[in-house]
Parts: sequence; structure tokens; C-alpha cells
Amino acid sequence: MTISDLALAEMLAEAAGQAIRPWFRRPFLVETKEDFSPVTAADKEAEAAIRRLLAQYRPDDGVIGEEYGEDRPDAERVWVLDPIDGTRAFVAGRPLFGTLIGLMEQGTPVLGIIDQCIIRDRWMAAPGQHTTLNGARVHVRHCTDLAQARIGTTSPQAFESEDFTCFERVRTAAHDTLYGGDCHNYGLVAAGHLDAVVESGLKLHDWAALVPIITGAGGVITDWEGQPLTTASRGAVIAAGDPALAAAIAEALSCPD
Repeated sequence: MTISDLALAEMLAEAAGQAIRPWFRRPFLVETKEDFSPVTAADKEAEAAIRRLLAQYRPDDGVIGEEYGEDRPDAERVWVLDPIDGTRAFVAGRPLFGTLIGLMEQGTPVLGIIDQCIIRDRWMAAPGQHTTLNGARVHVRHCTDLAQARIGTTSPQAFESEDFTCFERVRTAAHDTLYGGDCHNYGLVAAGHLDAVVESGLKLHDWAALVPIITGAGGVITDWEGQPLTTASRGAVIAAGDPALAAAIAEALSCPD
């Protein structure tokens, strides 16, 4: 029996959620990785559960995951996984983290899921399909004026010092800035609640699933220079509901040398 990529991605999200929920707001050990980011048993168990299913249903596909690294990363089709995007929020008992599941074909993101397994928010996007939230189609809000825009970012501390200086230009020009939210913020852009997200320092597993979600809802997601995200991108990201707003943000981020 064959199963579609989107149906499989939902199975992966369900498996991750089943691994994560028993740990939420329970005592557990928090380890610190080499990059000083936290990791828990929930992160590891969720990714392991996803990988078991991929080995069963897509044994020829590659996998890139935050916790267990790369397996055939040069394959034509590669699944990109972040079992808990927002581990700090998870550790603190905040239900704003999410599981990110992306599928790339020949280096291009084509399918994405953001799954919040506690409050049961699930954004999905696949080729030829509009982005949905819990089964209902969603669409970005078209805000063209940065002075009227509500933007989000995870944390000021997540920026390198030079990037933060640039981000401050955007923050001061925007109508309002919200902190926290991790991948959930991108879902809120897709659903028309936030107008944009601006971040830097993201890795492939942080953004691969987000590209189909944002574009499938009518939005744009680029690097800080306004170019499409690629595996060579440095991880500086603009996601916006309106191309004019994305351009305005990119202009504001263009700090003088």
C-alpha cells in the first residue's frame, strides 16, 4: 500500500506529538548541546519516532534532523526535521513550540507541517494545495506599510550583534513587535494574525518546513536581501504576508557598512 507524502507527514506529526506530550510540564533532564541550545528526551524521542516511520515508508529518501544529523542528505528527496522547534519554550511549559516537518525535492522545499501538539494547531502545505490550519484554508493579511505592521521574532538574544542593530531599525519602524513564539509565529503569519517575522541564525531544519506554509498562504519568505532561501543561505529570514512589506523590511535591514 502506498501513502501520499502529505498523509505520511501527518503520520510523522502524530508520532512526534505522542512522544512529546507525556513530557510536557513534567520533570525531565535538560542537556546543553555544543551550540549551547537545550535538548531533552522529548526532542530525541520525537525525532526517533519520525525516523522510524520514514525508514518504513520512505527508505530511499534522505533525512536531515536537528538531533540525529544527516542520512543521505544528497538524495533527490530529503525530509528535514526539527522535532521541537522552541525547546526553551517547551522546557518552560509554554505551548508555543512546534514540530517542523519539511520535504525538499532537489533542494527546494515542497511540503511543510508546523504541528503544535499541545493546543492542537497544525498548519500544512503541499504542492498544488493551499495552506491549511486544522483543515481550514488560511490566508495572509496584506499589510504593505511597515508603520502599520505587527511583527514577531523569537528573542533579541537570538541575533548576532550586527544583525540585532539592523533588526532594531525594523522594530522601531514597525507598529508593534512581539517576542517569543518560535515556529508558531510563522503559522500566525500564514493565518493573517501577524504581518511578518524577522529572524537570523536559523538552520535548514528551522526554515525548510516554513517555506511551503508561508507561500501556500499567499505570503513571501526570503533572506534579508530579498532572495529565495536556499541550502546556502545564512539563515537570516523575512516572512511576510505582503511582498511590499517584505521589501520594506529588507530595505530597513540594509544597514550601512
